[in-house]
Amino acid sequence: MPTSSNLPESATTVFEADGVRVVDSGPRLNVILCTPENRNAQTPRTWAALAGAREFVRSQTRVVVLSAEGASFSAGLDRSMLGAPSAENPVTLASLAMAGESALSDFIMQAQQAFIWWRECEAITIAIVQGHAIGAGFQLALACDLILALPDASFAMRETRLGLVPDLGGTHPLVRTVGYSRALEICATGREVSANEALSLGIVQQVLATKRIEQQVDELVTALTVPSRGAVSDLKGLLRLAEISSPDEQLINERRVQLARIAALMSETT
Repeated sequence: MPTSSNLPESATTVFEADGVRVVDSGPRLNVILCTPENRNAQTPRTWAALAGAREFVRSQTRVVVLSAEGASFSAGLDRSMLGAPSAENPVTLASLAMAGESALSDFIMQAQQAFIWWRECEAITIAIVQGHAIGAGFQLALACDLILALPDASFAMRETRLGLVPDLGGTHPLVRTVGYSRALEICATGREVSANEALSLGIVQQVLATKRIEQQVDELVTALTVPSRGAVSDLKGLLRLAEISSPDEQLINERRVQLARIAALMSETT
């Protein structure tokens, strides 16, 4: 998996804290989950670091690659969040519940910031998943524009086994991709979805060959950086509108965006 050791010499680590490393190599920004010892389980600090990673997306950034060190992409919520509050882990579900509904709602809203920006930013975002992507890990992968999986990858929503529901932005892309009934079955059972099944369902766009991971990722990144940044950014917005617009409304959206594109091209040539 992409780590600081196998990125280009021009790559610069611009952030590393709370289980997240951000490496800038010009057109490509790598966001790396880097606590393999706990299978990259997520805490509120992880979410704050992931939300802050957005600040490193610059005007020259074309692609943001989200990956993880170790055997698993992310085991989901750190189990310390499920226990009693302590000096080491002062923020738990129990402490939040005791703080009241308003405080709990604010906490969830803040946590969601780590997940919502991946589709909103102008660059194309790609998650590379190996091993387990469970709960919050699955939702983090779903937050990206594209998901590439290793053959050993598996995806699962385990929140219902804890008496909870997915609340980090994962339900919308999952239902949009696989439909209500399949999403219900996946989330209610908490079962594992293999890489090949995820590919057949459209959750994953490509299953990578184990011996050619970096080469295949580089090939995709190169292909995605050929079109102009403005065209790709506008395309992302246009396709998001297609999800919520009627056919007639989308025709209007296409005309509006295309007019803006042509105006931008004309301004570049004058």
